Amino acid sequence: MRKNSAQDYRKHARIHVYTGDGEGKTTTALGLALRAVGHKHRVVVVQFLKGRKYVGEYKIRNMLKPYYEIHQFGRAEFVDIDNPSKEDKRRARRAFEFARKVVEEKKPDLLVLDEINLAMHAKLIDVDEVVEWLNTLPKDITVVLTGRNAPRKIVRMADLVTVMKKVKHPYDEGMPAEEGVEY
Repeated sequence: MRKNSAQDYRKHARIHVYTGDGEGKTTTALGLALRAVGHKHRVVVVQFLKGRKYVGEYKIRNMLKPYYEIHQFGRAEFVDIDNPSKEDKRRARRAFEFARKVVEEKKPDLLVLDEINLAMHAKLIDVDEVVEWLNTLPKDITVVLTGRNAPRKIVRMADLVTVMKKVKHPYDEGMPAEEGVEY
């Protein structure tokens, strides 16, 4: 993705982390993905805890071919983070294995690991295993990790960390999610 000498200082892929309790982690990652597609860079999005085919980022996949692809590994229902099921753990493992494989086979310029932070927080995937893998990735890929509760080890190794802080949200006033804005 980047073709300059600034990447020489890094020992691994460029790592972005979008975390916090506020809205906008996935939206920020998708904005970066859209920018990359505009430059004809290859983008792969792997959604760890999401399996809702009606969301805009999934529905747009065919319009952005061949530069953009998205793969969902979650269930259609929300995951109970305090008590995840064995199925949630299996799905998270499949998502992680798929991400590893896609880097080797498709060599994307940008890899978005959506909700991987929350998957690690819920112990659906091992933080040390993710860190070890990230350290093996080539310098010419950017990896974005989204989700609340980013592990400290991930934050420490990241090149860019943004914490989204909720100040006010329409949900707090009982407003439903809006199609095209929140999903």
